[in-house]
Amino acid sequence: MNITRENIDELNAIVKVDIAKDDYIEKVDKILKDYKKNANIPGFRKGHVPMGMVKKQYGQAVLVDEVNKLLQEALNKYLTEEKLDVLGNPLPKEKENFNWDQDNYSFEFELGLTPQFELNLKTKKPITLYKIVAGEEMIQNQITNIQKQYGKLISKEVAEEGDVVVGTIVNEEENIENLGTISLDQLKGKKNINKFVGAKKGDVITLKTKGLFEDDHQLEKVLNVEHDRIHDLDVEVTLTVTEINHQESAELNQELFDKLFPDSEVKNVEDLKEKIKEDAAKQFQQQGDQQLLNDVTEALIENNKFDLPKEFLQKWIRTIGEKPLTEEEAKEEYIKSEQGLRFQLIEGKLISENKLEVKFEDLKEFTTARIKEQMAQFGQTDPAEKELDDIAARVLSNQDEIKRLSEQLMNEKLLGFYKENISLKEKEVTYEDFVKEIYK
Repeated sequence: MNITRENIDELNAIVKVDIAKDDYIEKVDKILKDYKKNANIPGFRKGHVPMGMVKKQYGQAVLVDEVNKLLQEALNKYLTEEKLDVLGNPLPKEKENFNWDQDNYSFEFELGLTPQFELNLKTKKPITLYKIVAGEEMIQNQITNIQKQYGKLISKEVAEEGDVVVGTIVNEEENIENLGTISLDQLKGKKNINKFVGAKKGDVITLKTKGLFEDDHQLEKVLNVEHDRIHDLDVEVTLTVTEINHQESAELNQELFDKLFPDSEVKNVEDLKEKIKEDAAKQFQQQGDQQLLNDVTEALIENNKFDLPKEFLQKWIRTIGEKPLTEEEAKEEYIKSEQGLRFQLIEGKLISENKLEVKFEDLKEFTTARIKEQMAQFGQTDPAEKELDDIAARVLSNQDEIKRLSEQLMNEKLLGFYKENISLKEKEVTYEDFVKEIYK
């Protein structure tokens, strides 16, 4: 067997593989002898079929199979030994009138080579690192929600604005009958609210479902109907009042602070606001970090210009799906995936040059930390070391989980690298302003 390579240019090459009869004949003969021993052909006893007949029936199929196996093994070995960094897979060059009725064969493959480039981490201007915080309005809304959540319901005889009304809601044609709870401050429009004001237990109120609530999904809970029906549901229902309550907000005192944050030093409303702001910042950090990853990705693609073996990649794209693509479809697919491929090459070089590999011990530590976080959410703040090790071992026995967690850990390593090595400018914004700025 002989393998040679011709470099067409820096990004394209042709590999030629010559296979001689001596490379495959021994294996082919052995397989055909095994076929002869076990062949069941009418008119012959098992094991006594003439070799000529076996060769005629199975010979070419065995030959093609063995030559293809040899070809694949030889090509993979050559690429590894030559340390050739290729994009996609080698593409066989089609030969007209290829003839298997010969002893020696020659095959050619097109290669798309990975471009060589110097990694440039200098951006034209500093990239924004968003520090997202809760604004005064968000903090106040959170305090109001806390007061409602920890407040108490006071039974009433007559409904007023802001009250909570419980009643049996019915529409026989739509098969609706449910004991629903309606908070009047969630209703849409003064007209709907006025229907409830002055209502007493036993009163029957007629309502239209369309436009009843500010949020249509609230209707789903009140009527207890399938999610798919909500947006198109436009019927009349009757509500028979069974209960009227007033939601009295909890006082902002030490008793409430201790319920909310038993292990912290919240002594007054200002402390509470700071605690809410601090907790919100932790939740928002993930969004700020994700935006940084997105912005750095765009900047690195813009900064690192290099050519790709475009024609080769379009040919390769045509062949990789279950159904072959047309030239036009492959071009469109290439355009969609080009930026992703460029960043994949940039990121691969960055990881390699800066030794940002994911080691198993790092992955185990990362997985254990995630498990502890999840357990803490359910009140298990001090799990035993053995319990954590056992859960981590079960998680890391699943290859899909290993892949998912490895990607998360690599993202953390890249994020840390960017924060240390890319030119950044920190910008503090409220969550509302962040959303406006990013999605404008």
